[in-house]
Amino acid sequence: MMQKEMLDHVVVVTGGASGIGNASVRAFASQGAKVAIWDQSEETATIADSMSREFETTVVGVKTNVADESDVHAALLATLEKFGSVDHLVHGVAIGSGKFGFPFLKLAPSDWHSVLQVNIMGMVHVAHAITPVMVQRQQGSMVFLASVAGQIGSQTDPPYSASKAANINFAQCMAKDLAGHNVRVNTICPGMVKTPLNKSVWQAWHDQASEADKLDYDEWSRKKIESIVPLKKWQTPEDIANMIYFLSSSRGAHVTGQTINVDGGYVMHW
Repeated sequence: MMQKEMLDHVVVVTGGASGIGNASVRAFASQGAKVAIWDQSEETATIADSMSREFETTVVGVKTNVADESDVHAALLATLEKFGSVDHLVHGVAIGSGKFGFPFLKLAPSDWHSVLQVNIMGMVHVAHAITPVMVQRQQGSMVFLASVAGQIGSQTDPPYSASKAANINFAQCMAKDLAGHNVRVNTICPGMVKTPLNKSVWQAWHDQASEADKLDYDEWSRKKIESIVPLKKWQTPEDIANMIYFLSSSRGAHVTGQTINVDGGYVMHW
Protein backbone atom coordinates (compact mmCIF):
# COMPACT_ATOMS: atom_id res chain seq x y z
CA MET A 1 0.00 0.00 0.00
CA MET A 2 1.42 3.39 -1.03
CA GLN A 3 2.13 5.75 1.88
CA LYS A 4 -0.02 8.86 1.90
CA GLU A 5 1.94 11.94 0.88
CA MET A 6 0.88 14.18 3.77
CA LEU A 7 0.99 11.55 6.49
CA ASP A 8 1.32 13.29 9.88
CA HIS A 9 1.74 16.77 8.38
CA VAL A 10 -0.24 19.35 10.36
CA VAL A 11 -2.44 21.76 8.40
CA VAL A 12 -4.45 24.75 9.61
CA VAL A 13 -7.37 25.64 7.32
CA THR A 14 -9.25 28.81 8.15
CA GLY A 15 -12.79 28.81 6.82
CA GLY A 16 -12.60 25.03 6.58
CA ALA A 17 -16.21 24.35 7.51
CA SER A 18 -17.57 25.17 4.04
CA GLY A 19 -16.76 26.01 0.44
CA ILE A 20 -13.17 26.02 -0.80
CA GLY A 21 -11.84 25.65 2.74
CA ASN A 22 -13.85 22.49 3.26
CA ALA A 23 -12.65 21.04 -0.05
CA SER A 24 -9.10 21.83 1.06
CA VAL A 25 -9.56 20.00 4.35
CA ARG A 26 -10.73 16.96 2.41
CA ALA A 27 -7.75 17.13 0.04
CA PHE A 28 -5.24 17.15 2.89
CA ALA A 29 -7.06 14.66 5.11
CA SER A 30 -7.33 12.18 2.24
CA GLN A 31 -3.53 12.17 2.14
CA GLY A 32 -3.13 11.49 5.85
CA ALA A 33 -2.67 15.03 7.15
CA LYS A 34 -3.82 16.11 10.58
CA VAL A 35 -6.02 19.17 10.14
CA ALA A 36 -7.20 21.97 12.40
CA ILE A 37 -10.26 23.77 11.04
CA TRP A 38 -10.48 27.35 12.27
CA ASP A 39 -13.98 28.59 11.50
CA GLN A 40 -16.65 30.60 13.29
CA SER A 41 -19.43 28.18 12.28
CA GLU A 42 -21.24 26.52 15.14
CA GLU A 43 -20.88 23.26 13.18
CA THR A 44 -17.08 23.36 13.07
CA ALA A 45 -16.48 20.63 15.64
CA THR A 46 -19.16 18.38 14.15
CA ILE A 47 -17.72 18.76 10.65
CA ALA A 48 -14.24 17.99 11.95
CA ASP A 49 -15.42 14.84 13.74
CA SER A 50 -17.13 13.62 10.59
CA MET A 51 -13.98 14.11 8.53
CA SER A 52 -11.86 12.32 11.10
CA ARG A 53 -14.05 9.25 10.70
CA GLU A 54 -14.25 9.51 6.92
CA PHE A 55 -10.50 9.82 6.32
CA GLU A 56 -9.20 7.92 9.37
CA THR A 57 -6.99 10.79 10.46
CA THR A 58 -7.30 13.49 13.11
CA VAL A 59 -9.30 16.57 12.21
CA VAL A 60 -10.19 19.04 14.96
CA GLY A 61 -12.52 22.00 14.86
CA VAL A 62 -11.60 25.22 16.64
CA LYS A 63 -14.32 27.86 16.65
CA THR A 64 -12.45 31.00 15.61
CA ASN A 65 -13.22 34.53 14.52
CA VAL A 66 -10.14 35.60 12.54
CA ALA A 67 -11.13 39.27 12.84
CA ASP A 68 -10.38 38.97 16.58
CA GLU A 69 -6.62 38.78 17.24
CA SER A 70 -7.03 37.18 20.66
CA ASP A 71 -9.32 34.53 19.16
CA VAL A 72 -6.67 33.63 16.60
CA HIS A 73 -3.97 33.27 19.23
CA ALA A 74 -6.27 31.06 21.30
CA ALA A 75 -6.88 28.91 18.20
CA LEU A 76 -3.14 28.57 17.65
CA LEU A 77 -2.56 27.51 21.26
CA ALA A 78 -5.32 24.91 20.99
CA THR A 79 -3.83 23.60 17.74
CA LEU A 80 -0.29 23.39 19.15
CA GLU A 81 -1.58 21.67 22.27
CA LYS A 82 -3.24 19.05 20.07
CA PHE A 83 -0.64 18.61 17.32
CA GLY A 84 2.58 20.27 18.52
CA SER A 85 3.35 22.10 15.27
CA VAL A 86 1.96 23.57 12.06
CA ASP A 87 3.41 22.59 8.68
CA HIS A 88 0.93 24.22 6.32
CA LEU A 89 -1.55 27.07 6.43
CA VAL A 90 -4.51 27.58 4.12
CA HIS A 91 -6.27 30.85 4.82
CA GLY A 92 -9.68 31.02 3.19
CA VAL A 93 -11.86 33.22 5.41
CA ALA A 94 -13.38 36.19 3.59
CA ILE A 95 -16.61 38.14 3.37
CA GLY A 96 -18.13 40.53 0.84
CA SER A 97 -20.21 43.62 1.47
CA GLY A 98 -23.30 41.77 0.22
CA LYS A 99 -24.15 44.72 -1.98
CA PHE A 100 -23.74 45.50 -5.67
CA GLY A 101 -21.13 48.23 -5.72
CA PHE A 102 -21.28 49.64 -9.25
CA PRO A 103 -20.74 52.50 -9.25
CA PHE A 104 -18.83 52.55 -5.96
CA LEU A 105 -20.91 55.50 -4.73
CA LYS A 106 -23.81 53.08 -4.27
CA LEU A 107 -21.92 51.99 -1.17
CA ALA A 108 -21.26 54.11 1.89
CA PRO A 109 -17.82 54.19 3.55
CA SER A 110 -19.43 52.32 6.44
CA ASP A 111 -20.00 49.35 4.09
CA TRP A 112 -16.23 48.87 3.95
CA HIS A 113 -15.36 48.43 7.61
CA SER A 114 -16.35 44.82 8.27
CA VAL A 115 -14.97 43.63 4.90
CA LEU A 116 -11.56 45.15 5.55
CA GLN A 117 -11.49 43.92 9.15
CA VAL A 118 -12.19 40.32 8.16
CA ASN A 119 -10.39 40.13 4.83
CA ILE A 120 -7.28 42.18 5.57
CA MET A 121 -6.85 42.18 9.33
CA GLY A 122 -8.01 38.56 9.52
CA MET A 123 -5.11 37.64 7.22
CA VAL A 124 -2.74 39.77 9.29
CA HIS A 125 -3.85 38.14 12.54
CA VAL A 126 -3.42 34.64 11.15
CA ALA A 127 -0.06 35.44 9.54
CA HIS A 128 1.34 36.95 12.74
CA ALA A 129 0.20 33.94 14.77
CA ILE A 130 1.43 31.19 12.44
CA THR A 131 4.69 32.65 11.14
CA PRO A 132 6.80 32.35 14.33
CA VAL A 133 5.92 28.64 14.55
CA MET A 134 7.16 28.01 11.01
CA VAL A 135 10.24 30.23 11.40
CA GLN A 136 11.25 28.33 14.53
CA ARG A 137 11.06 25.06 12.59
CA GLN A 138 12.65 26.58 9.46
CA GLN A 139 10.00 25.11 7.21
CA GLY A 140 6.40 25.56 6.16
CA SER A 141 3.99 26.65 3.46
CA MET A 142 1.20 29.19 3.42
CA VAL A 143 -1.50 29.60 0.81
CA PHE A 144 -3.80 32.60 0.98
CA LEU A 145 -7.02 32.75 -1.00
CA ALA A 146 -7.43 36.04 -2.81
CA SER A 147 -9.60 36.48 -5.91
CA VAL A 148 -9.43 37.51 -9.54
CA ALA A 149 -11.34 40.55 -8.26
CA GLY A 150 -8.11 41.62 -6.56
CA GLN A 151 -6.35 41.82 -9.92
CA ILE A 152 -8.90 43.44 -12.21
CA GLY A 153 -10.65 45.94 -9.96
CA SER A 154 -13.99 44.17 -10.12
CA GLN A 155 -16.76 46.74 -9.81
CA THR A 156 -19.30 44.32 -8.40
CA ASP A 157 -18.02 44.77 -4.83
CA PRO A 158 -15.23 47.37 -4.42
CA PRO A 159 -14.51 46.67 -0.72
CA TYR A 160 -14.04 42.98 -1.50
CA SER A 161 -11.90 43.71 -4.57
CA ALA A 162 -9.66 46.12 -2.65
CA SER A 163 -9.22 43.67 0.21
CA LYS A 164 -8.23 40.87 -2.17
CA ALA A 165 -5.62 43.13 -3.80
CA ALA A 166 -4.25 43.75 -0.31
CA ASN A 167 -4.11 39.99 0.32
CA ILE A 168 -2.01 39.49 -2.82
CA ASN A 169 0.37 42.30 -1.91
CA PHE A 170 0.87 41.26 1.71
CA ALA A 171 1.49 37.64 0.67
CA GLN A 172 4.28 38.86 -1.62
CA CYS A 173 5.81 40.82 1.26
CA MET A 174 5.66 37.72 3.41
CA ALA A 175 7.19 35.52 0.72
CA LYS A 176 10.19 37.82 0.48
CA ASP A 177 10.59 38.01 4.25
CA LEU A 178 10.28 34.28 4.85
CA ALA A 179 12.12 32.70 1.92
CA GLY A 180 15.34 32.60 3.95
CA HIS A 181 13.51 30.56 6.59
CA ASN A 182 12.36 27.94 4.04
CA VAL A 183 8.77 29.10 4.41
CA ARG A 184 6.90 29.46 1.12
CA VAL A 185 3.98 31.86 0.68
CA ASN A 186 1.65 31.90 -2.31
CA THR A 187 -1.73 33.30 -3.27
CA ILE A 188 -4.48 31.63 -5.27
CA CYS A 189 -7.09 33.66 -7.08
CA PRO A 190 -10.26 31.66 -7.69
CA GLY A 191 -12.44 32.81 -10.54
CA MET A 192 -16.13 31.97 -10.61
CA VAL A 193 -16.88 29.40 -7.93
CA LYS A 194 -20.32 28.46 -6.66
CA THR A 195 -19.86 29.35 -2.99
CA PRO A 196 -22.16 31.24 -0.59
CA LEU A 197 -19.80 34.23 -0.77
CA ASN A 198 -19.93 34.36 -4.55
CA LYS A 199 -23.69 34.08 -4.62
CA SER A 200 -24.14 36.87 -2.06
CA VAL A 201 -22.38 39.27 -4.43
CA TRP A 202 -23.79 37.94 -7.68
CA GLN A 203 -27.32 37.79 -6.29
CA ALA A 204 -27.07 41.50 -5.47
CA TRP A 205 -25.82 42.07 -9.03
CA HIS A 206 -28.68 40.01 -10.46
CA ASP A 207 -31.31 41.73 -8.35
CA GLN A 208 -30.49 45.22 -9.65
CA ALA A 209 -31.29 44.24 -13.26
CA SER A 210 -34.41 45.71 -14.78
CA GLU A 211 -37.50 43.52 -14.69
CA ALA A 212 -37.42 43.27 -18.48
CA ASP A 213 -33.87 41.85 -18.40
CA LYS A 214 -34.14 39.79 -15.24
CA LEU A 215 -33.83 36.01 -15.65
CA ASP A 216 -34.00 33.23 -13.11
CA TYR A 217 -30.78 33.55 -11.06
CA ASP A 218 -29.35 30.19 -12.16
CA GLU A 219 -30.04 30.91 -15.83
CA TRP A 220 -28.69 34.45 -15.49
CA SER A 221 -25.47 33.28 -13.80
CA ARG A 222 -24.98 30.50 -16.37
CA LYS A 223 -25.19 32.98 -19.22
CA LYS A 224 -22.83 35.32 -17.37
CA ILE A 225 -20.25 32.53 -16.95
CA GLU A 226 -20.49 31.56 -20.61
CA SER A 227 -19.94 35.14 -21.70
CA ILE A 228 -16.92 36.02 -19.50
CA VAL A 229 -15.06 32.75 -18.81
CA PRO A 230 -13.11 31.33 -21.79
CA LEU A 231 -13.63 27.72 -20.62
CA LYS A 232 -17.33 28.60 -20.23
CA LYS A 233 -17.92 26.86 -16.93
CA TRP A 234 -17.88 27.45 -13.21
CA GLN A 235 -14.84 26.42 -11.23
CA THR A 236 -15.53 24.08 -8.31
CA PRO A 237 -14.17 24.23 -4.76
CA GLU A 238 -12.29 21.04 -5.59
CA ASP A 239 -10.56 22.75 -8.53
CA ILE A 240 -9.19 25.37 -6.16
CA ALA A 241 -8.31 22.82 -3.49
CA ASN A 242 -6.25 20.86 -6.01
CA MET A 243 -4.03 23.90 -6.61
CA ILE A 244 -3.83 24.64 -2.89
CA TYR A 245 -2.66 21.09 -2.28
CA PHE A 246 -0.09 21.26 -5.07
CA LEU A 247 1.43 24.48 -3.74
CA SER A 248 1.59 23.05 -0.22
CA SER A 249 3.14 19.75 -1.27
CA SER A 250 6.71 18.87 -2.20
CA ARG A 251 5.69 19.26 -5.84
CA GLY A 252 5.51 23.01 -5.24
CA ALA A 253 8.84 23.15 -3.41
CA HIS A 254 10.27 25.90 -5.64
CA VAL A 255 7.14 28.02 -5.89
CA THR A 256 6.89 31.07 -3.64
CA GLY A 257 5.67 34.63 -3.93
CA GLN A 258 3.34 33.67 -6.76
CA THR A 259 -0.26 34.65 -7.52
CA ILE A 260 -1.90 31.80 -9.39
CA ASN A 261 -5.30 32.09 -11.03
CA VAL A 262 -7.66 29.13 -11.12
CA ASP A 263 -10.29 30.89 -13.16
CA GLY A 264 -11.00 29.13 -16.45
CA GLY A 265 -8.96 31.77 -18.26
CA TYR A 266 -10.97 34.75 -17.01
CA VAL A 267 -7.88 36.84 -16.22
CA MET A 268 -5.07 36.69 -18.77
CA HIS A 269 -2.06 38.96 -18.46
CA TRP A 270 -0.04 39.70 -21.56
